[in-house]
Amino acid sequence: MTSKFVRSLLAAAAICVMCGLTISASAQTTSAAPTPATPLPADPGATATTPPAIAIGSGTKIGTINIEQAVINTNEGLRDFEALRKKLEPKQTELKSQNDELEALQKQLQTQGDKLNEDARAKLVQQIESKKKAFDRAVQDAQEDAQNQQKEIFQRILQKMAPVIVKHAQDNGFAMIVDTSNPWPQSPILWYGESGDITKAVVDIYNTQSGVPAPAASGTPAAPKPAAAKPVAPKPAAPSTTTPK
Repeated sequence: MTSKFVRSLLAAAAICVMCGLTISASAQTTSAAPTPATPLPADPGATATTPPAIAIGSGTKIGTINIEQAVINTNEGLRDFEALRKKLEPKQTELKSQNDELEALQKQLQTQGDKLNEDARAKLVQQIESKKKAFDRAVQDAQEDAQNQQKEIFQRILQKMAPVIVKHAQDNGFAMIVDTSNPWPQSPILWYGESGDITKAVVDIYNTQSGVPAPAASGTPAAPKPAAAKPVAPKPAAPSTTTPK
């Protein structure tokens, strides 16, 4: 039963991670109480895209867990995602430098384009287009690399967390645990209360078992938040090839 639960949980989490788990400086603490799901949208007939629940025992209660917050806010998650954020900083700096160079060339075209002869202007436009293509490719590669590394961390921790969820639920008489990481209609959970949420309890148990100490306090929280800033510099607008009048 446990192995089937683990496989189901990992499959659901993989979809969740690939849909936008990204690095950020904002933390989501597990001490916060679960909140009601987002108010129902205009189309109540929308089809849910995630598994409604995973049955794990013969108890009488239904519990909830925010898998994203649980994984990210373990001591291990805080440590490893912060290490990844620092690892990606040089690439962020490189992308910003490329973006600044591209914007400078675009500004040159806008302010001096009408003063350049046809050949000089065409050469500048070609240079901008070439650098923009290289920049866009670098941004895409950086995003894919960051997402793959984030997914690896997330899956590794979740693999070890799944048995903790099962045991805690069985020990406390839960017949079913549902994931509240996504709001309705991405998941079928319309509302859930605080009393049945086991996110913090699972994180606390996991931290005890893992032996990973809590990260040292700092001025800037280090935990990533899904669907936040990606490792990408602002994308400049495409250069205009129209000759200024």
